[in-house]
Amino acid sequence: MNHTFRAPPVSASAPAAVPSAAPRLGRVAVALFLSAHPAPALAVSALITALAVAAGRDASGSCLVALALLTGQLSVGWSNDRIDIARDTAANRRDKPLVDGAVKARTVAVAACVALVLCVPLSLANGAAAGGAHLIGVAAAWSYNLGLKRTRLSWLPYAVAFGLLPAFVTLALPGHPWPAATPVVAGALLGVGAHFTNVLPDIDADLATDVRGLPQRLGRRRTRTVAAFALLAASAVLVLGPPGPPDATSWTGLVVTGILAVAVCLPLRSAPESRLPFLATLGLAGMDIALLLLHGAALG
Repeated sequence: MNHTFRAPPVSASAPAAVPSAAPRLGRVAVALFLSAHPAPALAVSALITALAVAAGRDASGSCLVALALLTGQLSVGWSNDRIDIARDTAANRRDKPLVDGAVKARTVAVAACVALVLCVPLSLANGAAAGGAHLIGVAAAWSYNLGLKRTRLSWLPYAVAFGLLPAFVTLALPGHPWPAATPVVAGALLGVGAHFTNVLPDIDADLATDVRGLPQRLGRRRTRTVAAFALLAASAVLVLGPPGPPDATSWTGLVVTGILAVAVCLPLRSAPESRLPFLATLGLAGMDIALLLLHGAALG
């Protein structure tokens, strides 16, 4: 008898399941990444890591700084979107992956907790004092997400978190020196300016969902004024704060950053909800760090 081998039948759905899984996971990964507020997370991490390199941290130390900063920033970004999901949904924020269903709330919550847990040992690996300073800043950012954003003190977590970033750098150096007052004050002012430019596009939606931080209480026009003043003041502190007269390059830097500070806060009538002012603020922060390192105050 002639026996012919026949392979067992394959389910028609099986071949489609494998190739379809990878694109779906890719979409979820992209949505999760976007939920972390990647622009400020990456910008802050890169700028302060550059500051650590310039201050004398070696390659391994600079990597520790970068990883601590990045995990802290990611935890803050993910927690912000997870905590605000109801308000973002009510405001029809279709730019938020959680609102359009691209990623699940549980996934974002788990990611925020994992990032926060990782941030603790990575921060403390830079030294107890430096790590403590960074973790206080991360805690301040979480306090904003958890409720301070709805109060008149909404600016305070930004001032604390940004003001402590120079301390995170210097306290990890030999001798654990506390930073000079100039970069701390400038960092706090820059944080306040970042808060006001970040909130500016969402003021109407925030008021509709009962978020009444200081910028929402002041309104758009006064919020732009305060933001411009804080950003300009940060640059002025870096140039005028150190002893001795500023040189020509420092004055030039102050003029340029001053023009940018005012420009990022001008009303955009064609796109009042644009994120451009906040993104420009991150660029201005980079210029301030360059001003600090090249022509302004030393960290220590």
